[in-house]
Amino acid sequence: MSRPRTPRPRTPRRLALAVPAALGALALTALPAFATSSPAQIATSKTNGVAYLKSLQAADGSYAGSGLSNEWAFSTFAAAGTAVVDVAPGGDTTKNARTVYRNLLSTAGWPSGAPVVTDYERGTLNAYAAGIDPARVSASRNLIAHVYSYWQTAEAGYFGPSGNFNGTVFAALSLGGAKTQAGGARVPQALTDSMVTRIRANQHVDGGWTYQKAEGNPTVLNSASDVDMTGAAMAALCVSGVPNTDTDVVQAKNFLKGKLVANSGAFNSLYGVNTSSNGWGVAGLNACSINPQTGDFLTVNGKTPIDFLIANQYNPAGGFKYKPSDTTPTAYASIDALRAVAGGGFTTAPPVPVTPGAPQWVAQSTLTAGTATKLALTVDDGAGNLKVCSVAFTPTGTTTTLGDVLNAATSGATPSGCVTGVTPSSGTGTITNVNGKANSGGNTWKVSVDGSAFAGALREKVINVGDTIALRWGA
Repeated sequence: MSRPRTPRPRTPRRLALAVPAALGALALTALPAFATSSPAQIATSKTNGVAYLKSLQAADGSYAGSGLSNEWAFSTFAAAGTAVVDVAPGGDTTKNARTVYRNLLSTAGWPSGAPVVTDYERGTLNAYAAGIDPARVSASRNLIAHVYSYWQTAEAGYFGPSGNFNGTVFAALSLGGAKTQAGGARVPQALTDSMVTRIRANQHVDGGWTYQKAEGNPTVLNSASDVDMTGAAMAALCVSGVPNTDTDVVQAKNFLKGKLVANSGAFNSLYGVNTSSNGWGVAGLNACSINPQTGDFLTVNGKTPIDFLIANQYNPAGGFKYKPSDTTPTAYASIDALRAVAGGGFTTAPPVPVTPGAPQWVAQSTLTAGTATKLALTVDDGAGNLKVCSVAFTPTGTTTTLGDVLNAATSGATPSGCVTGVTPSSGTGTITNVNGKANSGGNTWKVSVDGSAFAGALREKVINVGDTIALRWGA
């Protein structure tokens, strides 16, 4: 059975890409000798790797399209300290990679006619790294709201079909990793906790994970894990606030340690020794602030996972092989490997640009009257019944109100049932009842926007474009 669509391609067939002629010539240069990688070697790897990734940019400035693409380069650029807005073909800043990507994300046809949750998670992680607020891509595009729309009401905590567990892992990575522009948590703790619970429940007995659902299935729980999803899942726990001393994170670390090849620093992956799997494993370690070059990850032969990656990089060309036996670099392997070498997890806040006048962030500033849009909403009744949805509506002005959003949610929410009723149903004033649960003494309905402190919920509260709204009943 073929593997489900994941946030970025994993198979060697998909990794096979053409190499520019100039880089092909440089591909014959010698690889660095095996040795524990020094800061100078890492710096050189980053410099050359960034140059290689820049060479992948199309003449129109693009990295992404309707199908498989190289947009994951944006998370790697950010980890390596290069602002995506500074990446422009021939120095033509009008075609810089960030602007071109934002325009793509804003089109009605993106990502495809039959999107899956990982499309929006991939977009969220890479938009964030590019300095595009993922909730405010345009007047009509809110990637956070799109991710919310895949919440599984009957299996709370899962995003997308639970059998494709990778959708839930990347929901945690995107919703937890893509902070607000100010660097704060965007989504409420109740939502984060629900995802963490599911990730823990899917951890295999050997300490790792795969892309498949394991929860409740002893056969799968006792099957072999893979390095790639173990790196992603442990990163998802850590970006959700789980400390690296947590038992489940330690078990994941020990799983990766057990996959180390002593004479090279490679991880012995289900897909064979390769740089992409090493990249994902190291990204998990990086996200959990576990040094991949010391302690458990320095082998008895003095090799580390970073050594393996750099040993499979062409220098000065900068690209990385997928497998040691390959004779040319590949784009995806280079993206995964360089992100890990640069110390990145699965996304990184955008660096400050060097292009004159280019801001660190771009974002839609207001709603546009008459342009349909979406907002992300959670409703927590304080009794463990969390509802998560995307609310579709067409604003009549540059802002809207909490009351109008809740009214829209009664008929325009995906999944449905997020809001079944609200009191009062019109006008202004304190919201006293949501979904049949009324204010009672000190326990009342409160609201938070983009992770702000919860405060009394008023119908007239102003809601702006891209706001992530959390309603909560309690003291």
